[in-house]
Amino acid sequence: MTRPMPKSADISTLHGTPAVPGVVAAPTVRPAPRIRIDTDTEPVAVADRESEVHALHRAARSVAERLHDRATTSTGVAAEVLSANAAMAADRGWLGTAEDLIGTGMHAARALVAATDQFVDMFRTLGGSMAERATDLRDVCDRVLAELAGTPEPGIPTPERASILVSDDLAPADAAGLDPNLVVGLATSLGGPTSHTAIIARQLGIPCVVAVDGLDEIAAGMKVLLDGSTGRLLLNPDPETAARAVTAYCASVDRTTRWTGPGATADGHRVEVLVNVQDGAGARTARRVPAEGVGLFRTELCFLDRESEPTVEEQMTCYREVLDAYPEAKVIIRTLDAGSDKPLRFVGHSAEANPALGVRGYRIAARESGLLERQLDAVAAAAADNGHAPWVMAPMISTAAEAKAFADPVRARGLVPGVMIEVPAAALMAEAILEHVDFASIGTNDLAQYTMAADRMSPRLASFTDPWQPAVLDLVARTSAAGHRLGKPVGVCGEGAADPLLACVLAGFGITSLSAAATAIAAVGATLATVTIDDCRRAAAATLSTTDPRAARAVARSIIVGDASW
Repeated sequence: MTRPMPKSADISTLHGTPAVPGVVAAPTVRPAPRIRIDTDTEPVAVADRESEVHALHRAARSVAERLHDRATTSTGVAAEVLSANAAMAADRGWLGTAEDLIGTGMHAARALVAATDQFVDMFRTLGGSMAERATDLRDVCDRVLAELAGTPEPGIPTPERASILVSDDLAPADAAGLDPNLVVGLATSLGGPTSHTAIIARQLGIPCVVAVDGLDEIAAGMKVLLDGSTGRLLLNPDPETAARAVTAYCASVDRTTRWTGPGATADGHRVEVLVNVQDGAGARTARRVPAEGVGLFRTELCFLDRESEPTVEEQMTCYREVLDAYPEAKVIIRTLDAGSDKPLRFVGHSAEANPALGVRGYRIAARESGLLERQLDAVAAAAADNGHAPWVMAPMISTAAEAKAFADPVRARGLVPGVMIEVPAAALMAEAILEHVDFASIGTNDLAQYTMAADRMSPRLASFTDPWQPAVLDLVARTSAAGHRLGKPVGVCGEGAADPLLACVLAGFGITSLSAAATAIAAVGATLATVTIDDCRRAAAATLSTTDPRAARAVARSIIVGDASW
């Protein structure tokens, strides 16, 4: 339990959920407050309402164009969320609701806020990953309000020196625009380790702690020592403590920068270290780090923000760019993982009470005639040009029958079939599922969400969706053991693979590959290189005897790292 907040001259430690490893000491900055509008205004005259509507659409169009332009110059998750927010700014339902309210006499700004409130309530009622769209929509609304008022867009101030950003939460558009040279640490009171904010911070290499109790009391300018590996924030640290912690971390960074692969423990036990990518640009950038190949190629970016399904030729071009970036290496392609928080405009999504438990991932492919087949045709065509067969895996597989139904058309095209293990049922039935495919990859983000019955986007449930939850680790261990019995590789490509300490535990469970964001690759590989496989196995066994994530981390750290600083 967090201790009461002391006077600013005192020292106190706050605890949150680790999201991105790293140790930094710096003063804090806070984002500017949200835009406020004047609600005490006279109704708009009937003759002026059409011009209010035109002003609203002009402002929304300008914001959508700016977000779209930023998406085209970004990569990975940042590009995906910026594209999604650009589409949100142009959403007909949201703007149509605001337009109807203008018709009752509201000014455009007030109508936009009222429409946003309605949609936010709807998103929160739906729950699941849809709930995170509330933060996104609030951010888009604020940008349109600023455009209407002729003022600069709201967002994160540019610090004059290296600083730690503290906030309730960040909209993905703000997170994607952070400068890691100036924002050297991030702490939020909301969010979870698999939220868009945390994932983008990981992509940018910014140490991050989420779901921090007591963060609201930290004033801008306060000196903070942040440890993204343990989830701790030390307020007003004495200079010696801060210097010692940062020096120790810098020594580990030095080891990291000297690591060149391949992935292996100190005694030579091989664990492939692979990279997650979403497009050709990201894959080419990832070649700068010593990853051995691609462990997760997310293909959604080719499908999102489109009115019609991309043609086989369009898909082939997208896939070929990634394959060309890794011509001699393993590339694992995940088929379309749409639905839930990534709806497709060209697929008829019916309203669902809980989209995270609805028609998503492979379930969409199974329903939509030819969608999967055309994607596999595109992958096969790209592979034919490239000259090697990629591995292809389906998301959200729940049964052995689904695994077989997926594997058959994959093999028919000369590709290597696999599945994602994200559903507890799939982990429990891993041996039966692996009978039909050649490999599996565990997505720790969704596995944690479904195992703990906790929305991974809910700030109040962040501790439940921690990949260090012993119940989640037990399912990972069971799945890995099933792969070992059948002689089939089992990797991890969820955010858990980006945690160097957890990477050692996963190796101890028998995981054969780890795939993470490019910025995490060297730290994972370098940490593995400092320990033996017996150390990893002892740490893995020890975590399964714990009953909460903090204890699991502590016991693993005592074996892998030794005594923790401060």
